Amino acid sequence: MAKYIYQHKDWTQFTWQSKAINTVFGEVRNTQGKINGKMNALGFSDKNEATLTTLTLDIVKSSEIEGELLNYDQVRSSIARRLGINTGGLVPSNRHIEGVVEMMLDATQNYQKPLTKERLFSWHAALFPTGYSGLYKIEVGQYRTGKMQVVSGAMGKEKIHYEAVKPEMVKIEMNKFLEWFNKFENIDPVLKAAIAHFWFIIIHPFDDGNGRIARALTDLLLARAEDRGERFYSMSSQILTERKRYYAVLQKVQHSSGDITEWLEWFLHCLKNALKETENTMQKVLRKSDFWKLNEHTLINQRQRLMLNKLLDGFDGKLQTSKWAKITKTSTDTALRDIKDLVEKGILQTEKQNGRNANYELIA
Repeated sequence: MAKYIYQHKDWTQFTWQSKAINTVFGEVRNTQGKINGKMNALGFSDKNEATLTTLTLDIVKSSEIEGELLNYDQVRSSIARRLGINTGGLVPSNRHIEGVVEMMLDATQNYQKPLTKERLFSWHAALFPTGYSGLYKIEVGQYRTGKMQVVSGAMGKEKIHYEAVKPEMVKIEMNKFLEWFNKFENIDPVLKAAIAHFWFIIIHPFDDGNGRIARALTDLLLARAEDRGERFYSMSSQILTERKRYYAVLQKVQHSSGDITEWLEWFLHCLKNALKETENTMQKVLRKSDFWKLNEHTLINQRQRLMLNKLLDGFDGKLQTSKWAKITKTSTDTALRDIKDLVEKGILQTEKQNGRNANYELIA
C-alpha cells in the first residue's frame, strides 16, 4: 500500500507547482478585492445583514457536510444575539448550536489572536457539550489518545480510506502545526488557509469534529487574508456542493510525497466558486435593504415583518395562509388579515395558479 504523506521524512515541507495555481490564485485575489470594494460601499446594517446571512450559511453547511442538520433560524438567531444585531423574531437555540456558533465567531471575529492548543480544545468542547458524538462517548477538549481510521462499509467488510498519525505523535505534530500557523511568514494567507486545512486533516488530532475545526481554521485565515471579521462568502457551503471532489482530492493527495499542487488547485477553484456565489447573496442583501428603505414609513406589524424578512431571504416552498399562521403562531383569520393588508399596500400579490389554496409572493 502507498505510504501516507506523514510517513515521509520532513513531510510538512510541502511543495507545489506555482505555474499550475497562479491563474486561479490571481482570480481569487481579484474577486476578493472586488467583493470587499462593494461591501465597503454598503451601509452598516446592510453589512451586518450580509455577515449574518453568510455566517449562518457557513455554520449550517459545515455541519451538513458531516451529515448533521442544524436549524437555520436557531443558528441565525444565536449569531444575531452574539453580534448584537437586532433582527426581530429571535428564536431560542439549544446548547449544541450555541457551541458551534461560539467556535465559528471566535475563529472569524478574533482572527488576529494566536492559535493555541487551549483555544482549539475550547472549540472542541463547544462542539461536543455533552461529551458524546451521537451515541458514542468521545474524548472532548483534548487530543485523541486512540488510533484514528476513516472507514466505510459494513462490519467485517470495512474499507479503510485513511489512517491518521499515530496517537503518540499527535501532540508533537500539532506543536509543529501551531508554531507554523502563528508565524507571519512570506506566504499569502489564502494559500496558508489551503495548507492549514490539509495539514490539520492529515493529523486528525481529535476523536471527532476534525472537519468542522479544519473549516473554522480556513475561515480564520481567510479573515486574516482580508484583515476583517465580516464574512461575505461561505467556503463551507461551496465545499458541501463539491463534497465528492473534496474527498477524492484529499484521498489522493494524502498519499503524495509532499507535492500538494492538486489540493491547492482544488481549494482555490472551490474558493473562487464560493466568491462567485456571494455575488448572488449580495444581490439578495441589497434587495432586502432597498425594500425596507422603500417601506420605512409603511405601517407593518411584527408578524408581517417576520414573514417579509423570510420571503426576502428566500422562502422555501409556497407561501399560504396556513404557513403564515403556523410560523407566526397565530390563527388563520389573523394570518389572512395580515396578508390582505400587505396585498392592499402593494407589497404582496396572489400567484397565478390553478389550485384551491391561494399562494402569495412579493411584488418584484
